[in-house]
Amino acid sequence: MLADYAQVSNGKLTVVGGGWSQMTTQGPFGFWVGGVLQVPWDQANAKHTFRLDLIDADGEPVPTGEGDSTLHVDGEFELGRPAGIKPGTPLDFPIALPFGPLVLEGGRYELRLSIDGETREDWYLAFSLNVRPSTPA
Repeated sequence: MLADYAQVSNGKLTVVGGGWSQMTTQGPFGFWVGGVLQVPWDQANAKHTFRLDLIDADGEPVPTGEGDSTLHVDGEFELGRPAGIKPGTPLDFPIALPFGPLVLEGGRYELRLSIDGETREDWYLAFSLNVRPSTPA
């Protein structure tokens, strides 16, 4: 979910201003992506990598403006099975990832999540951006 702010604390996800898919901005802006990944039982106790890429309306990664780098957040995680949990139970991994401050053109964008190099369409999150012109001081 897209949010104005998100935080993970004590295994819980806190979201402020979440659930939007359209933003109007004037100048640099930022946002957070918050969610809960469900890790299958048999994937516990193993390291996993994730990557969240910002993609433009043409399906291209959004450049940072610094060389060949693109706007993305990546990392790794590993979940252990809690004592007493029923075998086969998926494990929750709450996540809060910041993007910004950004200066982007108006248009449609998409965030694409990949885990261990695999991605699925239902792991994509789209939003529209309306950029208002700056007013002179």
